[in-house]
Amino acid sequence: MSMENNLSQYFFSGIATGAIYALIALGFCIIENSMKIVNFAQGDFLTLGGMFMFTLLHALSLPLIPAVLLAVAATALVGAAMERFSMRPARSKDTVILVFITIGASIFIRGAIKLLWGKSPKSLPYFSGDTPVDILGARILPQSLWIVGITLLVFLLLNYFYRHTRYGKAMRAVAYDRRAAALLGINVEKMVMLSFALAGAMGAIAGVLIIPITTMTFDMGVVLGLKGFAAAVLGGYGNVMGAVVGGLLLGVMESLGAGLISSTFKDVIAFVILLLVLFARPRGILGRGEGERV
Repeated sequence: MSMENNLSQYFFSGIATGAIYALIALGFCIIENSMKIVNFAQGDFLTLGGMFMFTLLHALSLPLIPAVLLAVAATALVGAAMERFSMRPARSKDTVILVFITIGASIFIRGAIKLLWGKSPKSLPYFSGDTPVDILGARILPQSLWIVGITLLVFLLLNYFYRHTRYGKAMRAVAYDRRAAALLGINVEKMVMLSFALAGAMGAIAGVLIIPITTMTFDMGVVLGLKGFAAAVLGGYGNVMGAVVGGLLLGVMESLGAGLISSTFKDVIAFVILLLVLFARPRGILGRGEGERV
C-alpha cells in the first residue's frame, strides 16, 4: 500500500474513532451547560449502552432498530435516575463535592455492569456486514460509515432540539442563567434531569455503535471517557460544535500518530494534546465566553 493510501486509511479510521469521541464529548458538554461540572460517569454510559444492546440483540433476539432505541432509552433513564437520586440532593453543595459524586456514580455503574454482565468481553456482529468499502484508497468497514453517519445525524438533531424546541430553548436558558430561567417560570430541576438523560443517551449511542467493532468490557468506559473529555476540552468545553470538531481532530491525530510513529503511543496522544491545549488555549479551538456555549 502506498504512502498516500496509508494516510487515507489513517485519516478515515481516525474520523470513525473521532466520531465516538465526539459523542462522548457531547455528553460532557450537555452536563457542563446545565450544572457547570465534569461528569466522570460519562464514559460508563457508553459501556452501559453497549451492554444493554448486547442483551437486547443477543439474549432477547430483538431486531436491530428496536434494540438500539431501547438501549439508548434505558441508558437515558439511568442518567435521569443519577441526577434525581445522587446529584439533586447535593445540589447546594460545593462543585467539587458534585464532581466527586459523579466519580462515585461511575464506580457504582461499573460495579453494577460487572455484577450483571460479568468480566468477560462482549461483542456483536456488524450492523450491515463486514465487506470493506473503498474510499479514496482506504478500505473502510461499513460499521465505520454507520458511526460517522449517526454521529452527524445526532449532532444535527441536537442542534435542532436546542434551537427549535420548547425544551431545548429552556435548557439553553438554564445554561445562560439558571436564576433568570427560574424567574421566567422554567423548571430548572426538570431541565437538569433532562440534561443527564440526554448525556446518558449520547454515551449509549456511542456504546451501541462501537460494540460491533471491539470487545466491550465492564471498565471500557474509563479510558474512552477520558478521551471524550480531552475532545471536549480540545474543541471548547461546553461548546456543542466544538465537541464534534474536537472529537474528530483527536481521532485523526491519534490514528496518524499510531500509524506513522507507533501504536504504543496511541493512548498517550490524547492526553498529551489535552495538556497542550490546557496550557496554550484553555478555552479550546471554538471556546467562547460564558453564555455562548450551547
